[in-house]
Amino acid sequence: MAVGQLRIYLGAAPGVGKTYTMLQEAHRRRERGTDVVVGFVETHGRKHTEALIGDLDVVPRRQVAYRGATFEEMDVDAILARRPEVAVVDELAHTNVPGSRNTKRWQDIQELLDAGITVLSTVNIQHFESLNDVVQQITGVAQHETVPDEIARRAEQVELVDMTPEALRRRMAHGNVYQPDKIDAALGNYFRVGNLTALRELALLWLADKVDEQLDQYRAAHKIGGTWETRERVVVALTGGPEGDTLVRRAARVAARSKGSELLAVHVARSDGLAGADPALLARQRVLVENLGGTYHHVVGNDVAEALLDFARGVNATQLVLGASRRGRLAQLFAAGIGVSTTARSGPIDVHLVTHEQIGQGRRRPLLSGRAALSRSRRIAGFALAIAGLPLLTVLLAAMRGDLALASDILFYLAWVILVALVGGMWPAVLTALAGSLLLNYYFTPPLGRFTIAETENLLSLAVFVVIAVAVSAVVDTAARRTREAARASADASTLATVAGSVLRGDRPLPALLERLRETFGLESVTLLERRPDAQPSPDSPHDPASWRIAANVGGEPCAAPGEGATDVPIDDDLALVLRGHPLPAEDRRIIEAFAAQAALALRQERLSQEAATARPLAEADKMRTALLAAVSHDLRTPLASAKAAVTSLRSHDVDFSPDDREELLATADESLDKLARLVANLLDMSRLQAGALGLSLAEIGLEDAVPRALDELGPYARAVHVRIPPELPAVRADPALLERVLVNLISNALRFSPPGRPPEVTAREQDGAVRLRVVDHGPGIPDDAREHMFQPFQRLGDRDNHNGVGLGLALSRGLAEAMGGTLVPDTTPGGGLTMILTFPSVEGGEVTTADVATEAAAAEVADRAIVQRLRRRPSSERQTPQAGFGRLRTSATTADERRATERDKQ
Repeated sequence: MAVGQLRIYLGAAPGVGKTYTMLQEAHRRRERGTDVVVGFVETHGRKHTEALIGDLDVVPRRQVAYRGATFEEMDVDAILARRPEVAVVDELAHTNVPGSRNTKRWQDIQELLDAGITVLSTVNIQHFESLNDVVQQITGVAQHETVPDEIARRAEQVELVDMTPEALRRRMAHGNVYQPDKIDAALGNYFRVGNLTALRELALLWLADKVDEQLDQYRAAHKIGGTWETRERVVVALTGGPEGDTLVRRAARVAARSKGSELLAVHVARSDGLAGADPALLARQRVLVENLGGTYHHVVGNDVAEALLDFARGVNATQLVLGASRRGRLAQLFAAGIGVSTTARSGPIDVHLVTHEQIGQGRRRPLLSGRAALSRSRRIAGFALAIAGLPLLTVLLAAMRGDLALASDILFYLAWVILVALVGGMWPAVLTALAGSLLLNYYFTPPLGRFTIAETENLLSLAVFVVIAVAVSAVVDTAARRTREAARASADASTLATVAGSVLRGDRPLPALLERLRETFGLESVTLLERRPDAQPSPDSPHDPASWRIAANVGGEPCAAPGEGATDVPIDDDLALVLRGHPLPAEDRRIIEAFAAQAALALRQERLSQEAATARPLAEADKMRTALLAAVSHDLRTPLASAKAAVTSLRSHDVDFSPDDREELLATADESLDKLARLVANLLDMSRLQAGALGLSLAEIGLEDAVPRALDELGPYARAVHVRIPPELPAVRADPALLERVLVNLISNALRFSPPGRPPEVTAREQDGAVRLRVVDHGPGIPDDAREHMFQPFQRLGDRDNHNGVGLGLALSRGLAEAMGGTLVPDTTPGGGLTMILTFPSVEGGEVTTADVATEAAAAEVADRAIVQRLRRRPSSERQTPQAGFGRLRTSATTADERRATERDKQ
């Protein structure tokens, strides 16, 4: 069965017309004879959108019951049974009501696609997972409904429904997007011109990347290797030479001329791994490229020009930046050079040859510059073999002069030259060839005993002998040099690999890197110096200890200035690596420069980590502040508005309220103010918990007393709760008032999520020296992976009613429980639901000390004060002594007691 196609209408913000455009496409397809159904369209009360549905075939929605309310969701089974050709499904990022077959609507859509049904859907840019944090930073609003980017990128078509910010704001002002009571708030917050402009640019950039991917797929499918100048992509070729910084900056300026262009740096390495670049310079240039917003790439190829062009064509580059050749004029006579070869074969790619200070200065040998290929002992052995062996060979051949021809004598001398070359290298072999030619001329070429040659054939034989001998010597010397270079490169690669491993495995990469360098080369100490910001430039400043500070040091005594060590490697203008110990050979300096470049990166990474660690608490505080503002903006405003409306109505002289109406308005104001008081109390307690300033008055208290007080606080709403607490349960040590707060939060949360007919249960028992109280509900429960998340402040997991508190209840309950020495953990209720387990150590038996009595008396006073205040807040009809078993209430709570309690509250 063929898989259906997904077409997405992308918008920068709500109200740009995504759903309207999608419905227009549905009508066009139906007019062409396509079987089209409406699976789910959310009109948000917009009359033009509702009218456009018209006579389209609409699949009835499925009714889902959740928390005593009924919600409508798309009926996937009905659509699958109907099997249309095209289904219109709005809001790709929508989260389904708990109890649905899939969590997200895009999962429902995937089922339709798998069944061969083409789907038309809509989504806003703020709902993409990769852009969620960016949108929150721009708008200050966190998006809880997201869709993976991969879902949209797999879509067969993505169409941008665009509208300028000014036009969208006019649509909103005309009432075409939101209801009139929401227009002013929306225009002043989320739908500001700056927000809409930024969201529009995000949508355009995301769609440009999507189109770019489609273009790459098309070019690959049709085997198109040429460059299509759809977007400026500038590739800069790096050789690892000192001119790389100039090339990178020039390429960055070229790329900056076009908005949306890309900068890519590439280094082509020889496949033999021998003709390499300076790793320190490459590392520094890589950092420069990334700082300028580009990307660094590494490719392997023997033909550098062809490898560069293959890479450029592969990324659809439009411009290629190269440095002018560093080779001398004589070398350029024999080979055109990479720049000329690349330009000749570049085709439509523009090639820039950039001048620099290294032009015509030639190239250094990469690893063994200035040193012979073979060791000194082998070269001495070669010279000795040439000096001692040639006379002996001449004597032996002279004794067989009558039996051997001149050609045979030449072959014996040539074999000796090769032997000397294998032992001592090129120069002993050249000496042997020249000396051998003279001996052949004197002893074996007529006229004998004279340095003259009578026959032209003999002259040619001797000349060929010399040429072959010198050529073989050069080949042997080159092979020996390459072997040594390969061994050196392998050792360097092994060292760098070990360094990389130690850095990745270590918690502190910079000390690990410097310690590895010290161990590798047997140094006394390795110091990374950093120039002081306040250092004044002077001729002595490079070696003045007052101009430097120690960024890191391993080993013995650190060096205070670059000149104090045996070797110093400048990294840049502000960093230098100083080595104390024995001097290092020149070929080791290259690997040390690579260490130095990595040390600079490690220092930068360490500083960034420290800054991130410093910024993390600030970010958490900012996140908490943003969450607090988002959470309480409605929850504080709603009860305040209700209370103000009630008081304003009572003060109005235009309406004559009956006693019942006045009592209802007073009860509404009282209830709203109580809600405000609870919100403020929760916020204050949470801030005290986070600041570690929460005062405790611990006392022995029985749960059979604490639970009824909590139920009494909840009022008639909690009378359905089933309580089973054994009377012989041991007491626990806790703050009575705070324990009551914890129980109120847990029980109210269980009541909120319990289905009708299945009220929560509160049970307790002693186990392993601890008292465990369970608050059990039979609601939808919480997934295992979200249980710790629900204890974070301002979280309402799965709560579709965003007007029920600010999400502090569970976070505050756990914090208070742990502050009193207890624990609060969630568990799954058998049969479905959530069980909150509150655990406190039981009080051991023994005499109660004076301090215990004083503490218990203070705790009782706190508990009585809370009850008195609670009764004072209640309507007069409910101000009565709690029912039996619902706590103790001292009858001596007079007005004077209340006044003293109020004064203590103020203190």
